[in-house]
Amino acid sequence: MQFKLNPKNPSSSGLRVIPVFENQVLDTLAAKNIKISVPASLFSGKKDSQYSFDSHGQVILLLGLGENPDYKTIENSFRRVLSKHASLVEKEVVLDLPGNMESSQVEAALVGFQLGAYSIGFYKKEKPKEYSKLKVEVLNELKKSKDLAERAEKIASAKMEAFKLVDLPPNKITPEHLGDWAKNLGKKLDLNVKVWDSKKAKSEKLEAFLAVGRGSAKDPRFIILEYRHPKASKHVGLVGKGVTFDTGGLNVKTQGMHHMKSDMGGAAAVLATTQLVADLGLPINLTTIVPAVENAIDKDAYLPSEVIGSHAGLSIEVIDTDAEGRLILADGLSYLIKNYSPDQVIDLATLTGSAIGTFGYECAALFTNDGSISHGLQAAGEEIGEKSWPLPIWDSYAKEMDSEIADIKNYHGKPFAGAITAAKFLQAFTHEHPAWAHLDIAGVAFSDTEFAKTKTGTAYGVSLLLRYFESIL
Repeated sequence: MQFKLNPKNPSSSGLRVIPVFENQVLDTLAAKNIKISVPASLFSGKKDSQYSFDSHGQVILLLGLGENPDYKTIENSFRRVLSKHASLVEKEVVLDLPGNMESSQVEAALVGFQLGAYSIGFYKKEKPKEYSKLKVEVLNELKKSKDLAERAEKIASAKMEAFKLVDLPPNKITPEHLGDWAKNLGKKLDLNVKVWDSKKAKSEKLEAFLAVGRGSAKDPRFIILEYRHPKASKHVGLVGKGVTFDTGGLNVKTQGMHHMKSDMGGAAAVLATTQLVADLGLPINLTTIVPAVENAIDKDAYLPSEVIGSHAGLSIEVIDTDAEGRLILADGLSYLIKNYSPDQVIDLATLTGSAIGTFGYECAALFTNDGSISHGLQAAGEEIGEKSWPLPIWDSYAKEMDSEIADIKNYHGKPFAGAITAAKFLQAFTHEHPAWAHLDIAGVAFSDTEFAKTKTGTAYGVSLLLRYFESIL
């Protein structure tokens, strides 16, 4: 897209998009010198409503935002323009923003508009409509419009990368592909990137990680990205679950397996966040680890009742091979903390059905041993529309993971507290780090949305982590 900001003489006769706050239709149209009466019964600016009409040969699309819209509401409203109103869009679009929109609201509008160009029709013979040459005039009264537009472009780019990493099929998004993606990002944004194969991972004693990948013909990759800023005062470590496809292993899944390309939603979130942080040049140090494997089945697949090792030195009794995400995260967390000692550690993972059973598809389950991180992530999520809610990690839950033959088992085998016991398992590998948070994003990383006919990636975590990082700087 080609953006032109605040042109003195708007010349486009293309689609004109005007956002309207609830019950401000008349004032907004008057301010835009549009002399037309819109009956309140047809359009009053309510959230998620639209109204279009012709004015002197130009199609005008009014977007209802509601009275006090949050970031996600505005983002989705503008995403609909290209996603759902493509027939109204030709070569040019005017985003005519009212003067009472705040900078964060303008950002949400610009991000959402660009996200509308995303489509999952990667392999269709008839390609989706292409918007790279679309000319977009943006009218608003903010002083730093150029900076805001550049920031919005970088956010949208990162979120679309997260979309693609989740939505593309598992024969494309393999552990090797994620490693190559990280290497390319490192070259583009000057990051230090390490990508280890199974041989190197074995020398680093990443035994739990390697056990999960044993049954796949696709060699695993242990990915490390290091972003450093000369003015950074904080160092945050991220770990993202990167199971590029999950059969369940020998405890094979009995339903929904075709959705398991999404089991690297945590990896997609932390990789895209790393891209965004580096692209924006945030004054923070960031170390990101993605253990990337495919959990498949063959003669070498790891077995229920096996006892395996781990980077932390703890032995693990494998009760269920479908509880594989916590095994690779255990090694990722341990390696990160032991070798980098970050001030804060946050992991994101599509980890348990239990989290969905508790919260449905509305928010992530949050587990942390640090109150400031808990409050910070919740507040950031409320602001940005990527919510989380805390669950306890009391020590009394740890006994559920006791093993008689090993130091710990990977699954308690009971139909309750599954998300909590999974979090307690992970905590055992954090070397008592005092500021760790785990986000179980099983219900929010891959979801039914209005923008596709099937479940798709949501990029949950990218905007959340950006807002959280900026709040602690």
